[in-house]
Amino acid sequence: MAISPPHTSETIPRAGGRQPLPNEIAWRREPEHGDQHAHGGTATGRGGRREAAGPPLKGRGAVGNVVHRFAQTRTEAVDDGWAPLAWLPSAPQAGVVDGEDGPAGGPDPDIVQGGDLNERLSDEGAMAVADADADLWGPAVSWRTEVTAEWAKSVITRNRSPDLPFDQSLNPYRGCEHGCIYCFARPTHSYLGLSPGLDFERRIVAKTNVAECLARELDSPRYRPRPLVIGTVTDAYQPIERELGLTRRVLEGLVARRHPFSIITKGAAVERDLDLIAPMAAQGLASVYVTVTSLDGALIRKLEPRAASPARRLRTIRTLAAAGVPVGVSVAPQIPFLNDDMEQVLAAAREAGAGSAFYTVLRLPWELVDVFQDWLHAHFPDRAARVMARVQDLRGGRLNDARFGSRMQGQGLWADLLAQRFARACRQLGLNQRAQEDDMRLTAWPARGVFTPRGEGDVPREVPSPRPAQPPQPRQGSLF
Repeated sequence: MAISPPHTSETIPRAGGRQPLPNEIAWRREPEHGDQHAHGGTATGRGGRREAAGPPLKGRGAVGNVVHRFAQTRTEAVDDGWAPLAWLPSAPQAGVVDGEDGPAGGPDPDIVQGGDLNERLSDEGAMAVADADADLWGPAVSWRTEVTAEWAKSVITRNRSPDLPFDQSLNPYRGCEHGCIYCFARPTHSYLGLSPGLDFERRIVAKTNVAECLARELDSPRYRPRPLVIGTVTDAYQPIERELGLTRRVLEGLVARRHPFSIITKGAAVERDLDLIAPMAAQGLASVYVTVTSLDGALIRKLEPRAASPARRLRTIRTLAAAGVPVGVSVAPQIPFLNDDMEQVLAAAREAGAGSAFYTVLRLPWELVDVFQDWLHAHFPDRAARVMARVQDLRGGRLNDARFGSRMQGQGLWADLLAQRFARACRQLGLNQRAQEDDMRLTAWPARGVFTPRGEGDVPREVPSPRPAQPPQPRQGSLF
């Protein structure tokens, strides 16, 4: 899909989208200002008053939109019994009806309104997605995906976190259609004035100039070459990547500069870019981590509804390993009483060709407390109380702990037992015997942005690490 770089936000039609109808009714929810909770979190979350959670939506993770923490007002749609005329089967040019995800006359849940981009920008009602209550069309209805273009000013994000193995990353998209209910990045949608609930997985922002912006940053005289990790916040290979190809354009720019990179993803679409990744991996300049949260397909369909199946991800690991790409597996996050098959996941990934692994425990920053608990009560009401009690055990009695050193693995007895299980499984399977950083040890010539693979040319200089040997343990004051 060719998209002209916009100067303002624009709505991008997905392939197969239909023209908006003049009498379609658009419902919006603007949350209400509520109490701001303490940094550690409470049982009701941090985003203020919660909207009533609806039934599970087919193909979506969240069961509704929660009130984001910056909202000042809230409006709710009330069904007065009059269905939008354009959605009735008898209406002329009513578009797609009788979709498998809804009853006769219901809106097609997976198609964003198409048509001319400029025309839809001038019609706010046509841009809006019909956010009807689930009970209007039944519990199987899923809200449609809307993609918006963004003109980014910078795309490399830097961090000084002592518990992350990288210091710069890149994410071509805001929001993620995979809909992973546990995603720690959901609260970032609040900065856009959107809900971390359903909005996070259906209202995606694409940085359409990401490749050009990255090239400008890499070619800057001030740039210090460091490994770049792609997809740390939102998945770079989520479904819309098949149409937009932003991640591939990023990789093309990195390959042209022989710049080292690593990718973390749940998407099987990473195989599409093997022609770019494999040659870089052969020079020690690329690696890939594939996240496999569980081998339970039924659980994954609820936990990560639009991500690849566990079997498909294992096949991706096998394909990458066969191509000579250093590949690891992420068994993150570990959620008590839900995905307790860590050892089985590690064994299957090792058999497929993974050489390294890591894990984290469930994190519930800001509004994610409400999003996750609503989902938990909708899908697993019988064990919801047990899950949340164990989460508090892992977090020193709170629902979230953002402190460096404990936010990733937790603390206390249960965190220690989880760490022992992971270490024992890795030891038995031969995982993490040689750290991934050894395969990715990077050296650079003094000329900016030009990397030399190991064993080539004269003796190059190593890029110094900016981290201190004994990092402090401050309390984190922001999401990341």
